[in-house]
Amino acid sequence: MGDRIKLKKQTSVEEKLKTPSLYKVLLKNDDYTTMEFVITVLQAVFHKSVAEAEKIMLTIHFQGVGHCGTYPHAIAETKADQTRIMARKQGYPLRAIVEEA
Repeated sequence: MGDRIKLKKQTSVEEKLKTPSLYKVLLKNDDYTTMEFVITVLQAVFHKSVAEAEKIMLTIHFQGVGHCGTYPHAIAETKADQTRIMARKQGYPLRAIVEEA
């Protein structure tokens, strides 16, 4: 009788792909940044239509904070940074914050 070769049963490794965590970008109201500038930021950075930008701007104005979008972390941070840079260049103290969704 010949030697028996034992073969290990090959198991398939199932890779679980995890959906990246999402983060909200919020703009906070202040007494100096103009409504027009906030609308400009919402259109330029967050690609909102005029109607969407006006609605978010009014939410920021009346409620103190407005949700601009939800993104993976790196994109959310980039959009918040772009907002801050635009605001500082124009002399506005507009605050953009990122928080986990």
